[in-house]
Amino acid sequence: MSEKVKSYKDLLVWQKGIELVKGVYQLVKKFPREETYVLGDQLRRAAISIPSNIAEGQAKRHVPEFGSLAELNTQLIIAKELGYLDQSALGGIENKIVELRKMISTLITRLPIDLLNTDH
Repeated sequence: MSEKVKSYKDLLVWQKGIELVKGVYQLVKKFPREETYVLGDQLRRAAISIPSNIAEGQAKRHVPEFGSLAELNTQLIIAKELGYLDQSALGGIENKIVELRKMISTLITRLPIDLLNTDH
């Protein structure tokens, strides 16, 4: 029996996407200097877009406005996995993402009611 997916982070395809990004970053380090900033940058952006788009798409299935938050969180996780952020820094930002997601959810549920009660 398969477990229910609670988050895009539970998806094997997203996890493999993160691993792919790490692999691409390692490969680009071996490029000649002149290619690091041209082909290397393009490869890194393309690799980052894969798990970012998976996260965005999965989050949008529930609430479309959550897509960008999921994409941002994925890119922060990538930065941590590459050693650019420590867990403490990532955790602090992730707490802000969770807080914003809750605020957006509240706004979505209240906004239509508020708009109906105005004289516009």
